[in-house]
Amino acid sequence: MSIQSPTKLLKEELRAKLVQPDFITGSDILLRCLLLEGVDCVFGYPGGAVLHIYNAMHGNPDFHHLLTRHEQGAIHAADGYARTTGKVGVCIATSGPGATNLVTGIATAYMDSVPLVVITGNVASTFIGTDAFQEADITGITMPITKHSYLVRDVEDLPRIIHEAFHIANTGRKGPVLIDIPKDISGEKTIFKPVDKVNIRGYHPTMDPNKQQVEKIIKAIEAAERPVILAGGGVVYANASNELIEFVNKTQIPITTTLLGLSGFPSSHELWMGMPGMHGTYTANKSIQDADLLISIGARFDDRVTMKLDGFAPKAKIVHIDVDPAEIGKNVKTAIPCVGDVKAVLEYANTLAKQAKSADWIAKVQQMKKEFPLKYIDSDTELKPQFVIEIINETTNGEAIITTDVGQHQMWVAQYYRFTRPRSWVTSGGLGTMGFGFPSAIGAQMGNPERLVVSINGDGGMQMCSQELAICAINKIPVKIVIINNQVLGMVRQWQEILYDNRESHIDLAGSPDFVKLAEAYGVKGLRATNKEEARRVWQEALDTDGPVLIDFVVRKEENVYPMVTQGNTISDMLMGDSQ
Repeated sequence: MSIQSPTKLLKEELRAKLVQPDFITGSDILLRCLLLEGVDCVFGYPGGAVLHIYNAMHGNPDFHHLLTRHEQGAIHAADGYARTTGKVGVCIATSGPGATNLVTGIATAYMDSVPLVVITGNVASTFIGTDAFQEADITGITMPITKHSYLVRDVEDLPRIIHEAFHIANTGRKGPVLIDIPKDISGEKTIFKPVDKVNIRGYHPTMDPNKQQVEKIIKAIEAAERPVILAGGGVVYANASNELIEFVNKTQIPITTTLLGLSGFPSSHELWMGMPGMHGTYTANKSIQDADLLISIGARFDDRVTMKLDGFAPKAKIVHIDVDPAEIGKNVKTAIPCVGDVKAVLEYANTLAKQAKSADWIAKVQQMKKEFPLKYIDSDTELKPQFVIEIINETTNGEAIITTDVGQHQMWVAQYYRFTRPRSWVTSGGLGTMGFGFPSAIGAQMGNPERLVVSINGDGGMQMCSQELAICAINKIPVKIVIINNQVLGMVRQWQEILYDNRESHIDLAGSPDFVKLAEAYGVKGLRATNKEEARRVWQEALDTDGPVLIDFVVRKEENVYPMVTQGNTISDMLMGDSQ
């Protein structure tokens, strides 16, 4: 697989070549600026409004572009690349339908605070507003789901805009930034003047915390008897996993990690309680409800975590640490707010932290973990989806990068895979985007060529971006593609069973393709398992195979995800399932 490493240093001779004051087109300026930002892979799909840009790519040995088979595949791949590398993901699409096909991916990244620079072409400046062929007001369409957007009016502004876009995307609360480039601007020539510094008036995110607020947190810990840490995706995005581990070890506070916080704290740690919320563990949910101090670190109190708000953590003083001041107090009343970069907050907190008075509390938490572990009713005759996740975990020792689509399989992975390394978990949390899992794995693999990447999907979501099998085959991208195939829209069926008196309405996926044959049609090896013995054998065969492999695990459609908290209830009110 010919993939450039994201850690490859930009050679000085290349940099010297890129900053030359040559008389070049806006397209050449774009490519130079992307290279100067350290971009080593761009995902995209060409069209009329970006032909100047793609013409500039032709024969450019320094610029690496991966052609996806759909614009949505391109932006989800850029998203997976960004989440797993910590760098800004970049994608390119043409105007009109090309740009609007990116909207779901932009919203996905926006909800989950993922740094992307999204480049779209537009009709020529003189045609904007005339309803020209393939014209769409993409800056207007995406205004609510971007951190910022630019419509380029002058080719000389391009260097500044590009570097500002990267700065905005990857600082403060991270997120997608859109750059819309009219076709005439991308073809117009000017003398290239590189930009070395970025200074945006009015944009100065608070990174260093108020030390007095951190000291208040430490005093609250000293006074607490039942403290709990709620860690979210902000820990991962701030590269603060080591600082969080140190903080937990020093304070001896039990910790739960949200869906996006998974992999930000090692699952093997004795004080880790699992995920909280709608499909959280018994221990995590009960501990939050009984806590007298809840310390939220880089989490936004999403409704799938809190469930019924007025019954959430009723006994706890709330501490909220977040880089985005708009999140503090938005959903949950906060006693001690602390605005700042999570890494910076924890670094200072670790200089003050002492062990909490938590020995009795820890004993209670450990007892709950023993009495109410995650479990399911196993079967000798049927292949259970939880078993599939368990064998993937066992054979990878929790070291793989795992991407998922959305639905039951997503929750089973969150429950049964034991992550050991940060930036190893890629899933659509806030938006819940079906079709995300597989293309995001391609981006993750491009950014991490040395690591095993496993994409776990449902049979519904897999069909939304299955065309990207082509680029796995052509480029020999060795993603292992798992399908948990229950022949239904599983999570919708579960809700219909529990909340709608088992009235199954339009969830039958009968008539879906034979996924093994589909994979083979694209030139990807396909395997299938219908029982435990086959599951172990084909999974090991997939691991032993160089290149991409698709594995179709056929499971029973009636399996549900438990625990489950239904809407309108507190996280104490858990349905535990037939096993408990």
